[in-house]
Amino acid sequence: MNLTSVPEPVTEPAAGVESAPARTGPPVAKRLAHGLAFDRVGAVYVWLGIILLFTLWVPETFPNLATAKQILNANAITALAALSITIPLAARVFDLSFAFVMTLTGVVVAHLVAKNGVPLVPAIALALAVGLGIGVINAVVVVVMRIDSFIATLATGSLIAALITMVTKEVPITDAKLGGAFAKIGQTNIDGVTLGVLYCAVVAVAIWYVLEHTATGRRLYATGFNPDAARLAGVRTDRLRFLSLVVSGGLAGATGIILASMLGSGSPTAGTPYLLPAFAAAFLGATQLKHGRFNAGGTIIAVLLLGTGVTGLALANAPQWAGDMFVGVVLIAALALTGIQRRTA
Repeated sequence: MNLTSVPEPVTEPAAGVESAPARTGPPVAKRLAHGLAFDRVGAVYVWLGIILLFTLWVPETFPNLATAKQILNANAITALAALSITIPLAARVFDLSFAFVMTLTGVVVAHLVAKNGVPLVPAIALALAVGLGIGVINAVVVVVMRIDSFIATLATGSLIAALITMVTKEVPITDAKLGGAFAKIGQTNIDGVTLGVLYCAVVAVAIWYVLEHTATGRRLYATGFNPDAARLAGVRTDRLRFLSLVVSGGLAGATGIILASMLGSGSPTAGTPYLLPAFAAAFLGATQLKHGRFNAGGTIIAVLLLGTGVTGLALANAPQWAGDMFVGVVLIAALALTGIQRRTA
């Protein structure tokens, strides 16, 4: 008896029945709408509104490429100053001494080059060491001695201001030696844009990467939001707060050197005007992109917003006090909005 195999019938899929689609993320339109929501990038819309306002107010001088370059160049130092305090603020640590560190390192490098004849590279290295050293002092006072960062760094800044006055007698340090190679550090420009803007971009990208793409960044944010919970989870919060203040001192010191190069002198008051604008930019930046978290991208957006407003007021021949009032109002609004976002997060 021969047995023949009978092929199994092939069952065709029923008409209209399709395999389950692979899981995908939200539609592009939805992601885009979320990313451009006002509560995430409201400062961008305010910035565009300010641009429109001054375009209509001073159409002869504001809406052109030269003004855009002026805004970038004039606010590079403000951006660097704001970025220098972004990392400690992410860990909920205030550094009110950064503006005085800027002044001190500018005075130190100018004095070394102009008065002591120290070659440029060693002079810059020594000035940077001064900034880092003050960062270490701040860290010891805040972290080791357990003194509130707001009070501790305010006291440190006051001591630095006294030291600067004692050394300079409130007279700027000027000399022909501060031209040439030293001046090129801050005054060199590429197609009308100074190197300060490039420095700012490099620092912003570095801070963005650390905060958003490293374990250290996540631990910094955890320290800032809930240090007790972070400590219980094994995060070395004191070490992070210590390092954040050291980094702040180093960045502020580098910013002071760049500012001294731009000015061509060691001014005993060079850094003071950047205290309020830098904090305003940092706190306004915390309302952008990351919902209450201090971040580099938001800080840059805030600097551009503030810089556009101040430049526009200057071009419109507004009173001198108008710029300070604008920055103050923005800072209050940023603090209020940051508080709302933290309570609703």
